[in-house]
Amino acid sequence: MSRGIYLRVNSFDSVRILALVFFSVNVINADKHSCYEVRAAFQQRHVGPLHLVPEKPYKDADLQICKHQGPSCCNKKMEECYQAAVKRETLQKIESHTYQLEHLLSGHSDTFKDMFQYLLSFSQGHLSSLLEGTYSSLSHQALPHVNQLFSSLSLFLRGANVSVELTVHRFFNNIFPLVYTRFINPGIEGSVTASSTFGDCLRMIRQDVKPFGNYPVIMAQELAELLEVGRQLGLALNKGLEVINATEHVNFSRDCVKGLAKMVYCSHCRGLTLIKPCAGYCLNVMRGCLASMSELDQPWRIYISFLEKLTIAMAGHHSLELAILGVRGRVNGALLYAQNHGPLITATVDKVCGLPTGEPPGMRPTSPEFTTSTTTSTSPPPSASAPSSQLLPEEWLDKFAHLKSPFPLKPSKNNKPNLRTLSWDFLRLLQRYKPFFITVPEMLCEGEYVVDDSTCWGGDGVVESYISRIVGNGLDAQRQNPEVKVRSLDPTMAELKKRLELFNRETQEKFPDLIEIHVWEELGSGEEHGSTADCDDEDGCQSSGDGEEHNKRLSPVTHLSIDRNVLTVKKVQGLCHKLMSMGGRQMKDSLEVTTHKKTFPSPLQ
Repeated sequence: MSRGIYLRVNSFDSVRILALVFFSVNVINADKHSCYEVRAAFQQRHVGPLHLVPEKPYKDADLQICKHQGPSCCNKKMEECYQAAVKRETLQKIESHTYQLEHLLSGHSDTFKDMFQYLLSFSQGHLSSLLEGTYSSLSHQALPHVNQLFSSLSLFLRGANVSVELTVHRFFNNIFPLVYTRFINPGIEGSVTASSTFGDCLRMIRQDVKPFGNYPVIMAQELAELLEVGRQLGLALNKGLEVINATEHVNFSRDCVKGLAKMVYCSHCRGLTLIKPCAGYCLNVMRGCLASMSELDQPWRIYISFLEKLTIAMAGHHSLELAILGVRGRVNGALLYAQNHGPLITATVDKVCGLPTGEPPGMRPTSPEFTTSTTTSTSPPPSASAPSSQLLPEEWLDKFAHLKSPFPLKPSKNNKPNLRTLSWDFLRLLQRYKPFFITVPEMLCEGEYVVDDSTCWGGDGVVESYISRIVGNGLDAQRQNPEVKVRSLDPTMAELKKRLELFNRETQEKFPDLIEIHVWEELGSGEEHGSTADCDDEDGCQSSGDGEEHNKRLSPVTHLSIDRNVLTVKKVQGLCHKLMSMGGRQMKDSLEVTTHKKTFPSPLQ
């Protein structure tokens, strides 16, 4: 009985083993003579029409790229589809890698434009409130000239062909007749119209008579120098976007596309749809394809350096903010100067322009604002305007809530927007993109193309490692490229390189002092001392007398270089807010003006 059972068990096991072997053989044969996996990959990756893929591998003598002696799941039509697909996929990958850089430039371009407009709008409102509150006799007719001044400055920052210095001098030319007839000699305004000969004469002689002292010249120089930097920064950001947009549509040569198809899809022809290219192999192909793009590396590094230095020149130490927000103080000082020198201005005007039409000789009224330069003013000081009109309203801050987005911009304390904070964040993000155009091949190969494995695709078959020489970046290095033939620089990239080099030269010629700016020192200084706009009283920014070293550590000291003169602002607490709330005389007490060679005398002294 036991022997019978033993025989029956052996018979059952033998049948099961034979069935398993038969099934395995059938599966192997099925896989060997089927292109199922190739068809699946062809469909999933949207390479082309599925009917092009054969059901079973066969020999196709027409293959040009994926040549193989044995049976293949590819044909010439599939090769054409593979070339189109790999070109499309590579361009998409390049676009995905340039997206962050493009977003960085475009996002900060919009942010800086918004901040410029915010500063101009606030400064315009600040000056208008001064005229309405302190110089009410001038305000009604002077406000259109204020609007024209700031409108022209805004157009200049946006790239319009506007002269800042001419704009400033035109503003003072236009308000001089108003100041003369309503402020210096009130009562004669009825005999002088905007289009009168006397009014035209006043406008023509203003720069020679200098009724406002040196204030118009200083204001014009400050704004011209620093607004030019802000304008150039905007142009630079636009130039960077132009370069990035062009590289997203790079032209691939025929040899490049063939090399890409061989690297990515020729393994599919043998049914190997999951194997990845070797790392060195991928680098050679990508560096050959992007050789023309890599030629942008040197001018791009110079461009990034200029972009960094322009940003520091504009926002370092709140330079542009001080210049724009200081317009009110300059105009106020100019009007005070005209008031204090009224008799001298009147005597000069009488000699050059004569008496206004309709005014009897010897009947000029005496200004109630002042009698002589030695008498005491009978009216309230012009600098004592209402403090409430000088405070920063919260609705202006709410307008800039979007500045924290869409790129990770570090907000300043209490969410007070300022150019310095935005610029320093921009600079830190920008650093990583200096070698961008020579790192694109590496970024592409670090993606889905290459994985760490014991075997990889070497172009002609599966290998354990890629043994050919790995070439460097640039056109010259591609002469030794074993995978892609590179003949010459792509015309589109050549033109792009030429335009970028031209922009760099123009920037260097326009701003020769940029070479003196050391980016990392400035960034280190900003990190050590912090932004003055982030400084409040409770932060201990104002020292209580613990020694000079303590003051240097806790009190932000900034320097504004204007026309080779250094404006030193000491112990700035909430810089923009304090500056906005100052009148002309208070600002004079807070700002110590020094120069490399001499000190500008105050026109009021």
